[in-house]
Amino acid sequence: MLKQTKIWLLLLAVTVLASGCASMSPYAISEGEIEGHLKKVVAEFDRKQLKGSSPLSLSLSDADITLGPDGRDVAIIDLRGQVALNALLTKLPVDLALKVEGAPMYDSKEKAVYIRRLQLLESSIDSPFFKGDLAPVTDNVMRLVAQMLETMPVYRLDETDLAQKMFGMVPMDVRVAPGRLEFVMADR
Repeated sequence: MLKQTKIWLLLLAVTVLASGCASMSPYAISEGEIEGHLKKVVAEFDRKQLKGSSPLSLSLSDADITLGPDGRDVAIIDLRGQVALNALLTKLPVDLALKVEGAPMYDSKEKAVYIRRLQLLESSIDSPFFKGDLAPVTDNVMRLVAQMLETMPVYRLDETDLAQKMFGMVPMDVRVAPGRLEFVMADR
């Protein structure tokens, strides 16, 4: 009987907390938080590539994210970095700049935000061998960036934080607002 009472109290507490989450103002993450998370994810991706003996290395020198420009539900990501081919005891660096636009999407199973439906807005490449916007090269780089952003989240809920853990327990969605992403109750 005591065990059953504890279970009911626990269920009641979870229900109250979940309904409280719905009535609270939305939990939001800023552009700066997403930029920091994206830089860490790219650095981890590069470490895994190098461990796997990949001849390519990727470094991100700058990631500027703009959320909700002109009131639209999109994120614009301005990336600057370097791709280098490590071959024959030499490193062939290529500086690149990409500006892409996509829709932030929340994956409730992964408890993470991804950028999907990417479109290339601007691109440029600078290396000792060539400069400018070379369509075949930028198309390949864009495919690589799209694949990366499809599989690597730009933000993941921190389950060590009680508020974020609670948000991860209820059906959530993400809404784009100027300068931030807001976690809101999903329409289900």
